[in-house]
Amino acid sequence: MAWSTREIAELAGTTVRAVRHYHEVGLLAEPERRANGYKQYGVAHLVRVLRIKRLTDLGFSLSQIAAMGDADDHPAEELRSLDAELAATIERLQRVRVELGLILRRSAPTDLPPDFAPAAAEAGLSDADRSLVVVMTRVLGPRGLQTYADMLQNLRADPTLGKFDDLPPDADEQTRDALAVRMAPYVRDLLADNPGLVDVNADAPGGSRFAQETANRAMHDLYNAAQLDVLRRTYARLREMPRPDQGESPA
Repeated sequence: MAWSTREIAELAGTTVRAVRHYHEVGLLAEPERRANGYKQYGVAHLVRVLRIKRLTDLGFSLSQIAAMGDADDHPAEELRSLDAELAATIERLQRVRVELGLILRRSAPTDLPPDFAPAAAEAGLSDADRSLVVVMTRVLGPRGLQTYADMLQNLRADPTLGKFDDLPPDADEQTRDALAVRMAPYVRDLLADNPGLVDVNADAPGGSRFAQETANRAMHDLYNAAQLDVLRRTYARLREMPRPDQGESPA
């Protein structure tokens, strides 16, 4: 029994181009030719093409099939290895589906890790605030990340934050100072509710200094001059304020 290239491709359920490619990469031996120059394929060629097609359908690459050789019709080790790869892929895809479901249900941003995205969406962060969180997720350690995630989860709404977000770069000094006065108690309470923020960079993989420098650089890129000045004034006032557990200083 002898078949042409087209016939063996049809029998194997593949294409002439695929059969020719198997020849080119050394997976399929060249058959003898008829007197007219046309190739004549036999049963061994058909079996080989069917095996190649079956293995590629299972997920093996042509280079992997080549490494198996011609004789091994049950490559147990390679099959077990592929099974492990597929199991890992399925597990990863299942995690992705869970994350996608969470993102879709909560309209969460896609540029944040799963632990941050829902909380960030509910917190109503400004674009600048969210970008800062994105940067910080790249430099903080596990403990710092958990602190940030907890803070976002429990972030309290305050009209002062909206005023800060809308502050124009040419805001006058009186406006900036008044905003700092209003923000200081909010920041004080935020730190009291999330004490881990005080040393949030402590376990940063790249070191506390690198994390702080990265945060400072990001803030200078994300906030305008007036907003940065308000932040400086806020923290200056914060240092002069008593902690919530200390009460007001006696007159």
